[in-house]
Amino acid sequence: MTLLPRPSVRTQRRLTRGMQLALAGIITFGVVFGEPKAITNGLLALLITFAPAVFDRNYNVPLDPWLGLWITLAVFLHTMGSAGLYAAIGWWDHLTHAMSASVVAGIGYTFARALDVHHDGIHLPSRFAFVYILIVVMAFGVIWELFEFGLDLVADATGIEMPLAQHGLDDTVRDMMFNTLGALVVATFGQAHLTGVAESVVDALTGEES
Repeated sequence: MTLLPRPSVRTQRRLTRGMQLALAGIITFGVVFGEPKAITNGLLALLITFAPAVFDRNYNVPLDPWLGLWITLAVFLHTMGSAGLYAAIGWWDHLTHAMSASVVAGIGYTFARALDVHHDGIHLPSRFAFVYILIVVMAFGVIWELFEFGLDLVADATGIEMPLAQHGLDDTVRDMMFNTLGALVVATFGQAHLTGVAESVVDALTGEES
């Protein structure tokens, strides 16, 4: 079942390289103007964008071009937000939370599907997968908000600006709402795209070929 037209590997690489260059620009800006937040977020995001290539080269787990773009775009949007778009565009934070939640949902489903494929005694019905994805994302969202709260405490105690921060109870509730939205999208449409990825992970780890 194909729900979206898939980009070619060449197109995926071009778009990824473009976002990587933009991230490198943000890092350079942080170095030149002494902005540690831009440097930290830019470096972390840039490293994450290389994850699909590392999995393909080192572990023989090729990711679908859409999935590679999906991961890269999620961290790219967050870094652009930290570079100023969070303050300039009110809905940018909602967009990044929905995107990040969709990535978490995809990783959670891939892990569960890999267990389903690899172990004969485990069966993951599609209806349960829907609920499982929602629970994984909501649990991760709570942990993430607690992490941001902890960074706020550290910032208050040390006076050091942190790369992440909470902005009140209303913001936290909205973040959880958009996390759930991202999870719903993956739970509804993502299983058709992620099943093959999970099977590739199993094949790579067991040394088998599909």
